[in-house]
Parts: sequence; structure tokens; C-alpha cells
Amino acid sequence: MQMSLFALATVLPVVLIAGGVIVGGFWPLAGLLYMTVFTAVLDRFVPRLLPEMPEGAEFPTGKGFSTLLGLGHFGLLAVVIAAMNGEMAATGKVVTVLAAGLWFGQVSHPNAHELIHRSERYARALGRLAYSTIGFGHHASAHLLVHHVHVGTDADPNSAAKGTGFYRFATKAWKASFIAGLKAENARAARAQRKRSVWQNPYVGYIATPVLVVIMAASVAGAWGVGGYLALCLYAQMQILLADYVQHYGLRRAMRENGKPEPVTDAHSWNSPHWFSSALMVNAPRHSDHHLHPTRPYPGLRLREAMPMMPYSLPVMAVLALFPPIWRKMMARELRRLPVGGGSA
Repeated sequence: MQMSLFALATVLPVVLIAGGVIVGGFWPLAGLLYMTVFTAVLDRFVPRLLPEMPEGAEFPTGKGFSTLLGLGHFGLLAVVIAAMNGEMAATGKVVTVLAAGLWFGQVSHPNAHELIHRSERYARALGRLAYSTIGFGHHASAHLLVHHVHVGTDADPNSAAKGTGFYRFATKAWKASFIAGLKAENARAARAQRKRSVWQNPYVGYIATPVLVVIMAASVAGAWGVGGYLALCLYAQMQILLADYVQHYGLRRAMRENGKPEPVTDAHSWNSPHWFSSALMVNAPRHSDHHLHPTRPYPGLRLREAMPMMPYSLPVMAVLALFPPIWRKMMARELRRLPVGGGSA
């Protein structure tokens, strides 16, 4: 049952968006409303948790479904770019780009995140390529080599300190994580003591891939194709940065006497028990458990009472983060509610 819910929640928007491109009509708008209004309503009025999986367990189809969802990323990207060259009205093209960008940021991103944590080489490559096609390939390196190591400290560009507004955070985090990930990749190669040509650096692919997609978009749909693709990338990247911002805002690891931070605990990520948005985002809102068990498959991620809980679902919190005065006031209250020493800055 749970695997069916993951499949329904994540795949239906793709069907609606692609269907709208192929047959026309209001379907891309339906996809956009599905991921926003419909999801919020189900979270609010059907309050039930997804059943927990035994520790370390995974549904038999979990890995296969994640791979298929990753492949669907490229299919939807191709469909959206092709739509920019069709007879669709300008408003329809804008809605299609918005809907697809939201899906890439809220569904494909957590799935690509799942893939880069997998042990299989093909899965990691698929996740890196998915990020690269939306101009955010460096996230695959920075997330694994920087974020998971330094989360909840000033050394992590993607852990927002209390009082930092989203827009200031986003502009700094993009550049800082790009540089930190590159340094971490170079340091890893140096530790391995192996000679590596510049072409073997994953950052070559991270940069080259979106350039190639821009060329493809221009050849297929001209200025509309390039503009639509760049807008899609910008919107998807904003969703990814919002997720990092919301899930770690104001939570800090205490520094020990030796100058090193305390180990990561449940207290260092915000979580959400809202059932349908969790299914839509392949359990990304169960974030504390992911940081404690990075390789645990998404169906087996758990919630515990000790974890900091967001007052609203992750998508709703992301919208509120766009209004810094409202966000700071709300989160100051939520941080005060945490136990003393419970991870708040």
C-alpha cells in the first residue's frame, strides 16, 4: 500500500504535465494545483502518518521505482522543452514551466537525492545527471562531502543560522556550496593518491550538461526553448535551496572542548509528519533520520517524538520562508519550544 502511495503521489503530476503538452488543455495547471492546493488539503484534512517500515527494510520495488522516477526526469524535461516550440499559448507555456519546475524541485530532487546516496554506481550516476540537467550538478558533491559532514555548523553553506532570511541564504549558499563541493572533490582525489585528469572531475559534467541542454533547447525551440529551460532551472533550484533552508534553519550542533562539533542527532533537522506531502517528496521531510542513517532507503525513514517538528508541511513552510518577517517571527517561537540544548542556535 505504501509503495502504491509513493507511485501515485509522484507520478501523477508527470502524467498531467506531459498530457497537457501532448493533448492540450488545462492539464499542466491541474498538475500545478495537484502539487500545491490538493497536497495541502490532503495534509490538512487527512492527518495520518505513513506506516513505519522495520529498520533497514525496504519495499521490494523501492529501488526499481526510484530508478524509473529518475528516468522520468529526463523524459519530462524533453517534453517541456519540445512544448516551447509548439502551438501552445504563452500562458500555457508559462504554466507548464512552473509545474515542471515545481516537480523537479519537490519530487525529482528528493528522488535524485535518494539515488546519489545509493551504493550502485549506475544509481549515483543517474542522480548526478538529474541534478546536472537542471544546472545544479554540484549539489551531488556538496551534499555528500560537505553538507552531511558539517551540517548544523558554520562550515556548511546549506545550514541557515537563526535570523538569516531566505534570499540572503540562497545567494550565498549556491556559490559557497559550489566552491566547497569542488574543494571536497579535489581533496578526496588527493587522499586517494591517484592522478586524475581534469576531464575526470565530476564538475566538468556538472557544467557541461546544462550547456548541452541549452544548445539542445535552442535547436528545438529557439528563444522560447532557452528561456523556458533557464526559467525551469531557476525555479527548481529555488525549491532545492528552500528545502535546505527550511529543514535546518536555526539548528546548530554544540561545539565541544576540542573545537569539534557534537555528533549529529535527531535535534539537528526539522521534520514533518504530514502524510501526503511526505509521499510526494519520497519521505524527504523525515530529515533527521536521513542524517543519522544516510544510506537508509526512503520507505524506511522514521519519525520520532524527539525530532523537531515543523508546524506545517514542508511545501507550506517553503512558501512562508519567502516572506522573511513572517518566517523569522514564526520560527523564533518554534525554536523557543525546543528543549534547552536541543539543537537551536
